[in-house]
Amino acid sequence: MRPITLAQMRGLWLWAGALSLTLLIVVPLAWGLRATAVLAVVCVMVVAWNRLGRRATSMSASLILAENTSLPPAAYRQPVVLVCGDGLVELFGETPVEQLALRTTHQGCYVRVPELEQLPTLTAGLMTLRPEWSRQLSVMFIVNPAEQDDSAVLAARVRALRYQLGIVRKGDIALPLLLATYLQAPTAEAVWFSWEDAEDSPRVREAGACTSLADWQSHPSDSATRAARMHASVKLNSVVAWLDHTVLPHLSPRDARDPDGLPKVCAVTFVPLLAQSVTGNLWQQWLRNKVALLDARQAEPGQCISMPFPDPLLALLPMQAQRALLQRASVIAWWLFAVAGITALASSAWQNTLLVRQVSDDLRRYNALPVTGQPERPEYILREQALTVLREDALRLDSYYRHGAPLSLGLGLYRGERLRIRLQSTIAGHRHPLLAPRLAGNSTPVRLDSLSLFNTGSAQLKAGSTKILVNALVDIKAQPGWLIVISGHTDATGSTEQNLQLSRARAAAVHDWMQHMGGIPGSCFAVQGFGASQPIASNDTEAGRSANRRVDIRLVPEPGACVFPAAGSDLQPPVA
Repeated sequence: MRPITLAQMRGLWLWAGALSLTLLIVVPLAWGLRATAVLAVVCVMVVAWNRLGRRATSMSASLILAENTSLPPAAYRQPVVLVCGDGLVELFGETPVEQLALRTTHQGCYVRVPELEQLPTLTAGLMTLRPEWSRQLSVMFIVNPAEQDDSAVLAARVRALRYQLGIVRKGDIALPLLLATYLQAPTAEAVWFSWEDAEDSPRVREAGACTSLADWQSHPSDSATRAARMHASVKLNSVVAWLDHTVLPHLSPRDARDPDGLPKVCAVTFVPLLAQSVTGNLWQQWLRNKVALLDARQAEPGQCISMPFPDPLLALLPMQAQRALLQRASVIAWWLFAVAGITALASSAWQNTLLVRQVSDDLRRYNALPVTGQPERPEYILREQALTVLREDALRLDSYYRHGAPLSLGLGLYRGERLRIRLQSTIAGHRHPLLAPRLAGNSTPVRLDSLSLFNTGSAQLKAGSTKILVNALVDIKAQPGWLIVISGHTDATGSTEQNLQLSRARAAAVHDWMQHMGGIPGSCFAVQGFGASQPIASNDTEAGRSANRRVDIRLVPEPGACVFPAAGSDLQPPVA
């Protein structure tokens, strides 16, 4: 994961904890289990908070700066180079190994890595203190052939470097490699010879200028300087051949050429003397085998020799565009939010599925029970129990309709409204067995065509419907103990709720006319609206839909019904 600051990491943990607590509110759990989960989330957040603090303190304590040195500020944007390999004493001076030695120039900051095994630890410590430097870090590996006398030992060090670089790069830190070589020469100039990637010809860099090797050789006018540069070019070709033969194959094996393992920049410079050169070193062995020459100059004991830092080469090291750390933390925060949102949506979808399954099963169980008029039979008791369950479901869904669905069913996935309408229609269509529709002396009801009485979608009686209603009033004779049940029906066109309301309104309009014109007491009537729940023909054809649009009038025996009151009383019809 890309490094971010301690404050941002703690902020992400707080964000993750807040999302977890929100999920515990959305996901339906028992109160005991929910309290336990909340306590667990709080404990995890406290532990993570403390561990992050201890880790930062430990990393800071592991980087002990040498005297009179300090890390550049977090806003420092020059290259930061981790220097390892040969010649560290000449570059950084005599500094204890356990201390962090660094040198800051105008072009960059150099940090000493005493041992290759310390490279991952030192990088992690710097990222803890300066996470903003993740895209400007690089490694400078120094290979001085005059300081090595065993090619096998050198090959092992190069392979160890490749291994340590792989460990660091797994943490999403690019860490480009600069391979540098210091070689002694009698007439050394303050220049660097560099190759970028797979360039064939080197470039010569000095004092901010960059020229080709041919121009550098031919530029001086005096013959002595030109001859010295020609000699340096010959030695440069030799050291390049030595690097290609001894060092580069171990950075990236030839059978598995890895572009990331090869150096981004290879550089060579000449110095007057090397303090750590040894007799019979690899460079002397190479010269003896190739050109039969020997450079036996050694530094005098106690002689202080300093080597230049490769400032002209730092501009060649790739520095990826620095992304704001806040943007990185924001990406992680959005991913956490997406995971929490998907979890909440999945929970809401599952709870809605359970709700639909439960109510649908209750409706199916009720409709599967046979209708019987004998209360002592088991079917009667089971049907009444099923009706009680439907009423409980209807109360629950009506509460959701009035006050809003709970979070566990919400998030735009609530599917209870259609179930609520179905429940209301089923409950409204339930009749007590003792009040089953029956006509005295006639098994069929008086059936009125809705289109003859009303306009389409209207519950207002037409002007020409009087004759039809008068004929129906003649057939219906109000008498004590009999209830006049007026039932409105529609076809399946339109929504269920609208059809239910329209059927009730039309039945009420017929009731009002009959009560007003026939002088029948209101207690003699019962008004019902069934919508499209009781078709008498198929709704797939126009003829069937026309037959289903009707108003039925039945006589039902009911004790105490249709009592003619004294004059002046105003009784309203019961609504079934």
